[in-house]
Amino acid sequence: MSGAMGAAVSCTGKERQDADLSHTEGRTESERGYPGPSTMEEFKVQSAKHPTPNSTPLRTPSEHSRERTKRLSTESNGTNEGAAGAKTPVELTPLEEAFRRFAIHGDTRATGKEMHGKNWSKLCKDCSVIDSKTITLTDVDIVFSKVKNKSARTITYSQFKEALSELARKRFKDKTSEEAAEEVFKMVEGKSPVISGVTRAVASPTVSRLTDTTKFTGSHKERFDQAGRGKGKAGRVDMVDTSGYVPGYKHAGSYEKKVQGKQQQKPM
Repeated sequence: MSGAMGAAVSCTGKERQDADLSHTEGRTESERGYPGPSTMEEFKVQSAKHPTPNSTPLRTPSEHSRERTKRLSTESNGTNEGAAGAKTPVELTPLEEAFRRFAIHGDTRATGKEMHGKNWSKLCKDCSVIDSKTITLTDVDIVFSKVKNKSARTITYSQFKEALSELARKRFKDKTSEEAAEEVFKMVEGKSPVISGVTRAVASPTVSRLTDTTKFTGSHKERFDQAGRGKGKAGRVDMVDTSGYVPGYKHAGSYEKKVQGKQQQKPM
């Protein structure tokens, strides 16, 4: 009897120690700011009821992922979020669109933010900025060297506008600097590079003679049939004829037709 009572007392003491230990662990985790044995939803509810000052709300990994995707999308679309949270889309002007089109012309690695001298000269030529009277190709090159940085080989968009303003003052001398610049800007706005000088096939008698298979002679003639199609391997390699006919015989297979015709004509 005394042994049973001692076992019961020891079990009760052990359960009490376990309860105290679990209570201590839960209190320690709560003091550290962890959810403890409660679920995440309960922790959020308790955090909302008792917010901690100067602390950011806890976000799940999915919320972090959505926020990052939103930020990357905003940056790629060229938008900027101001202090009030309003999005201001960055729209390109017609003049800047023309600048980017000419800046990437002929260069697959170009970003469209800088333009080198060759495309600058092409822009002035395609947009009729060069009139060969007041503005020549030499003037265009001189202005490009003037506005670019000392060790640079390209110009930026702001330097591009400065160069156009320089040419405008020389071409429209009877107008003010602002009016002349506006006139030149209108000549460039919305324009694209002109693609010219594309190589075309010329049908010359020499080319026609070399490509006409009916005029081929010798071994070259054997490589094509009467329709001008290539024979493939048969036109390049000597194939052994095992039909039993001599080369060049034109009535191959006619004997069998004659024999079969005579057999059908015999009376039964």
